[in-house]
Amino acid sequence: MALDGLSERLQAALNKLKRKGKVTEADVKEAMREVRLALLEADVNFKVVKEFVSKVRERSIGQEVLDSLTPGQQVIKVVNDELTQLMGGEQSKLAQASKSPTVIMMVGLQGAGKTTTAGKLSRHLSKQNKRPYLVAGDVYRPAAIRQLEVIGEQVDVPVFSLGDKENPVRIATEGLAQAKESGADYCIIDTAGRLHIDETMMDELKAVRAAVNPDEILLVVDAMTGQDAVNVAESFNSDLGLTGVVLTKLDGDTRGGAALSVKAVTDCPIKFVGLGEKMDALEPFYPDRMASRILGMGDVLSLIEKAQANVDADRAKELERKMRTQQFTFDDFIDQLQQVRNMGPLDEILGMMPGMGQMKGLKNLKVDESHLTRVEAIIRSMTKQEKTHPEVINASRRRRIAQGSGTSVQDVNRLIKQFDDMKKMMKQFSGMQKSGGKKKRRGAFKFPFMQ
Repeated sequence: MALDGLSERLQAALNKLKRKGKVTEADVKEAMREVRLALLEADVNFKVVKEFVSKVRERSIGQEVLDSLTPGQQVIKVVNDELTQLMGGEQSKLAQASKSPTVIMMVGLQGAGKTTTAGKLSRHLSKQNKRPYLVAGDVYRPAAIRQLEVIGEQVDVPVFSLGDKENPVRIATEGLAQAKESGADYCIIDTAGRLHIDETMMDELKAVRAAVNPDEILLVVDAMTGQDAVNVAESFNSDLGLTGVVLTKLDGDTRGGAALSVKAVTDCPIKFVGLGEKMDALEPFYPDRMASRILGMGDVLSLIEKAQANVDADRAKELERKMRTQQFTFDDFIDQLQQVRNMGPLDEILGMMPGMGQMKGLKNLKVDESHLTRVEAIIRSMTKQEKTHPEVINASRRRRIAQGSGTSVQDVNRLIKQFDDMKKMMKQFSGMQKSGGKKKRRGAFKFPFMQ
């Protein structure tokens, strides 16, 4: 999950309060010192940290908190509320022009992921049944135009280009005209970046802005550059008047405090975050959901949305029936595995579940995607009978499956045992549902994607 280091530090500081039956003003001040250090180490802007801690401390030593039945949890609620406000309070949606197409101008320094983000945004819009149109306006970076054309092919979105010898203003103007003619809902213009901010760069961007009058000017900035990301946002905002920020590489943990500083420093909302390299790894930014994830409360709404978008409801119902009636097979398992993988990296999915980060053994869980590939290879090397009736898999069959999947007999044995444990757990759960009682849990179950 994004900001893992900060999340762990904040949770450790606040959990001390949660365990106390009575919380004093001194307890709150001690916790706030640790919160302050955690934020500064995550490279959150110093002034932002100072104001944030001051607000939390002021609210937390009020009578409604210290005199409550659960003062520790009330302090955590205050921190959650203030974190949410710090990052913008509520989701800032993408603008939509009264007359199509809505013009989006992508700006930023080289290396921030601007061209890739333009492609991700077009895919995001396509999934909402909108018709995006990409304009390749970066004429300076070698192969930038070709990169956008390749991305356009990947996401099935048309790309307008006049080559790298043409003036960016003309490219933007003619690209917008083509977008209108094609009936596009959104025209996304990829502009040139530089290794640093300079006057020539800004003058050119101002000229493009004047030519196309964009509805959105989105700054793409690398979250892993920490405080530099905030400085870049300030400069672009003062010169261009940004309407939003897209934070890329938020799945990296290094100096990710930019997410907590950008809105407070520039008053410019974060509209999207990039959480990976794949074309679907762009998500709308929800301040309240991010605050909950940072504090280990999970992000159930995002989890539900991912499931609705990627999991077939009918197949899920059939799977649930098979689990309940003890008819679950290796074929069903691999089908379930593929649907879950479509939702994104599994460690990220687990991070959205409330309390998962605080569970022993799962706190620092990193799911090995190559291990999942081995699991799939083992199952695909089984015969139809073996998938349906694993009990027939004797020693010679295990050797054949291992050889066919390029794994070891030990890997095959481990998977079969984990699958057997899973079926036993399902049986126990089914029994609990029927009896309405509680059964003692024996040992710790390990999912087949866990090492």
